[in-house]
Amino acid sequence: MAAAVALEAVAPKGVLWDLVHDFVMGQQEGPADQVAADVKSGSYSVLQVVEALGSSLENPEPRTRARGIQLLSQVLLQCHSLLLEKEVVHLILFYENRLKDHHLVIPSVLQGLKALSLCVALPPGLAVSVLKAIFQEVHVQSLPQVDRHTVYSIITNFMRTREEELKGLGADFTFGFIQVMDGEKDPRNLLVAFCIVHDLISRDYSLGPFVEELFEVTSCYFPIDFTPPPNDPHGIQREDLILSLRAVLASTPRFAEFLLPLLIEKVDSEILSAKLDSLQTLNACCAVYGQKELKDFLPSLWASVRREVFQTASERVETEGLAALRSLTACLSRSVLRADAEDLVDSFLSNILQDCRHHLCEPDMKLVWPSAKLLQAAAGASARACDHITSNVLPLLLEQFQKHSQSSQRRTILEMILGFLKLQQKWSCEDKDERPLNGFKDQLCSLVFMALTDPSTHLQLVGIRTLTVLGAQPDLLSSGDMDQAVGHLYRLSFLEEDSQSCRVAALEASGTLATLYPGAFSSHLVSKLAEELCIGESDLARGDRLNECSRHLCCLQALSAVSTHPSIVRETVPLLLQHLCWMNKGNLFAGTNEVIAVCQSLQQVAEKCQQDPESCWYFHQTAVPHLLALAVQASLPEKEHSVLRKVLLEDKVLAAMASVIGTATTHLSPDLAAQSVGHIVPLFLDGNISFLPENSFPCRFQPFQGGSAAQRRLVALLMAFVCSLPRNVEIPQLNQLMQELLELSCYHSCTFSSTAATKCFAGLLNKLPAGQQLDEFLQLAMDKVETGLSSGPYRSQAFALLLWVTKALVLRYHPLSSCLTDRLVGLLSDPELGPAAADGFSLLMSDCTDVLTRAGHADVRIMFRQRFFTDNVPALVQGFHAASQDVKPNYLKGLSHVLNRLPKPVLLPELPTLLSLLLEALSCPDCVVQLSTLSCLQPLLLEAPQVMSLHVDTLVTKFLTLSSSASMAVRIAALQCMHALTRLPTPVLLPYKPQVIRALAKPLDDKKRLVRKEAVSARGEWFLLGSPGS
Repeated sequence: MAAAVALEAVAPKGVLWDLVHDFVMGQQEGPADQVAADVKSGSYSVLQVVEALGSSLENPEPRTRARGIQLLSQVLLQCHSLLLEKEVVHLILFYENRLKDHHLVIPSVLQGLKALSLCVALPPGLAVSVLKAIFQEVHVQSLPQVDRHTVYSIITNFMRTREEELKGLGADFTFGFIQVMDGEKDPRNLLVAFCIVHDLISRDYSLGPFVEELFEVTSCYFPIDFTPPPNDPHGIQREDLILSLRAVLASTPRFAEFLLPLLIEKVDSEILSAKLDSLQTLNACCAVYGQKELKDFLPSLWASVRREVFQTASERVETEGLAALRSLTACLSRSVLRADAEDLVDSFLSNILQDCRHHLCEPDMKLVWPSAKLLQAAAGASARACDHITSNVLPLLLEQFQKHSQSSQRRTILEMILGFLKLQQKWSCEDKDERPLNGFKDQLCSLVFMALTDPSTHLQLVGIRTLTVLGAQPDLLSSGDMDQAVGHLYRLSFLEEDSQSCRVAALEASGTLATLYPGAFSSHLVSKLAEELCIGESDLARGDRLNECSRHLCCLQALSAVSTHPSIVRETVPLLLQHLCWMNKGNLFAGTNEVIAVCQSLQQVAEKCQQDPESCWYFHQTAVPHLLALAVQASLPEKEHSVLRKVLLEDKVLAAMASVIGTATTHLSPDLAAQSVGHIVPLFLDGNISFLPENSFPCRFQPFQGGSAAQRRLVALLMAFVCSLPRNVEIPQLNQLMQELLELSCYHSCTFSSTAATKCFAGLLNKLPAGQQLDEFLQLAMDKVETGLSSGPYRSQAFALLLWVTKALVLRYHPLSSCLTDRLVGLLSDPELGPAAADGFSLLMSDCTDVLTRAGHADVRIMFRQRFFTDNVPALVQGFHAASQDVKPNYLKGLSHVLNRLPKPVLLPELPTLLSLLLEALSCPDCVVQLSTLSCLQPLLLEAPQVMSLHVDTLVTKFLTLSSSASMAVRIAALQCMHALTRLPTPVLLPYKPQVIRALAKPLDDKKRLVRKEAVSARGEWFLLGSPGS
């Protein structure tokens, strides 16, 4: 019995001995993992592993000792958390002793020490002991990269877990690390080493007398010159090393006396990358430096930065130089000084002014802008620097503006003034007793008003921008100044077509300033615009349309532009609505374009109101009932004939009114939206007109229950409203509304009405929560679709219903969407509906503007296009191959629409299988298919040149053929694809170069300028193909 127990105890030990023997003597790697797994499971302890390794660890042959220690280290790396404190002590003593062993043993010893550095049970003092042993016994830089990385890992582990112990070493730890790192070249190790140096500094380890040595051991890598090898598995980029080293160099002011001369030297070098790195590093250093560190180097730093901005041919160097100057000035500005200390800010700024000021007097010379940029960079550093420079520069620039009479010179000077004004605006939020601009206010206003009346459009544009910035300065402009400014903006708002840019800028400026000075704009601009509108109305009524129509349009645009303040909105909205009333009463000519222009102005006001809930609700409860009242009145029969009533019921006008109503609804709060829906839905279902202004209509409004065709057209306005409501707003009488919409959707006498009802039904369907109600509506819709598609006069209406319901479900990932898309794919073979079904795929993949939009709170899931592609393209491809020849173009058209609107990263992996179909689609006679396919192929030529180059012969032939298409859009797209072809590998294209250059000579004489432009661009690229440097 006792013998059996003894055998059981010895058996596992024998297995362990066999595993050790296989690893050490048999040179097998697998046993190490097996031993570690057995230790984890408790089959034997680390002590037993050491005992089993006994002879190997004492073997006189270094390689055998190395294998034995390697096995032990690999086990410890996996099982270090199981070690007891006593075991850790003995193992560390063992490993420290082995650091004196043969060099073949050292890598395995370091792996073991790395495992022990991770131990939680490490007793105090042993971390210091291990590092001392490494510093004394190991010449780290003679080791391979992997082993050097192990040493850095040991140091990192101890710094993370034994910080106080290591700090007890004082400067000896820093000196030891300097010895370890000195001479390191591998970028993988440098990243770790830079992090260690940064931690040494940021965690306040003692550097002692070794500050310069630590700087030297890191700064020798500056600037980083590293190009990663191709297919580098480690993924280390040059930028990673640059940022890591910069973090070290800019981590302490104690490096300043050594680093700043180095940076100046590198900025003055001829190497672009060195200049950029040095300026960026200087920028980073200024965040931690003070006046003390910068004082001795300021003249040299300023000279270097000035030279780079004055002389450089690189915009990047100029940008970094300006950023460095801004940081230098900011550093000097924020330094806290003793009362008796020298203030360097004023002297530094005086030097900048001395070197740059005189160049500002030469607006035609090339140094004027570099000088202005330098001054503005320094001024942008702090409020103090801004005041100092502005008070010195502004008088000079104002004087120069008066001295120079040419518009181009004045424009340059005014643009410089504008730059300094923007900086004053930046620092205006700070509490300051004196503001430098106050003393120049009158001169600035005079100068700006001169610019606004100058015949030069460019000078006027700068003047408008300057006026905007001046107006934004707090408490600067008086009421008189503002009145004068408003007068100029009013005049500029009515400029002729050749000054369109000035007019647009004046409108933008009016909108910006109206938020700050609503009283001035209300009393001086809005009132004038109201008068102008009345004058325009009377002139239009007399038939003087050619002269006044443009002023009338400008007036409407100006009214919408200034509606940026709640008080102004309450004046402009009634004015615009009153204008529609004048049209309705026949007091002036009311054409389609005039009514649409008013609606567009109302929509722009509605967009501006969206940011303010109070204004949003005011606009909604004022404009929406008014528009509905006008539309309802126009739809009802009247004794007196009215031109406006006919105009209001036109498709374009109803669409414009619907856009106003939708925009006014999207940003309503749920409570206010619920109030509104309680009025508008009963209006359409029950004819409840009580909330409409001027609601004395001659007969009942019933757009659904047997109403006239004119009344049914107003469902487009209902659609705009209910499809823009938040999803959590309950719609009254929903069942009745959905049934009425469904019934009207197949009304074959008016496509506009049936389409509006269909879109409204789909928009509501999309927002309904999953449940029985949604399922019932879907069933009703599908019954209607199937009945309509089978036969009868409204097949196209039934198809439209199917299409929009499918889109509503696709957007929200509804399970039924796959069945509906299968039905659409099946209709591609229908002789009558096939082309429409193909175009339907464009609708399914594109974003709508009126319904089913994210802005209108529709349920639109992310990546619905990708999901649609995955689910349906295989069916399209399969259907194409199985279809008869006469309907194949329908499948190609549908596929082209899907691929054209698919994100290109999704399409690229599928390109090899789909490219043949795309190429076949280019032969389709349908211009829509051709254009969609070309639009899909053009970016693919740029992003997947290798795949596309396999079909270069077909691509060249088809693109050249389409460059002579009857459609201008197709010709342009084909020429753009010919241009993109030049991105393919040059050897593939060279055989086609003569043929292409000859063929592209024809579109050079095309009758359309845009086609000729693309032909010139494409032919030029093919001419350069294969030439040196191309």
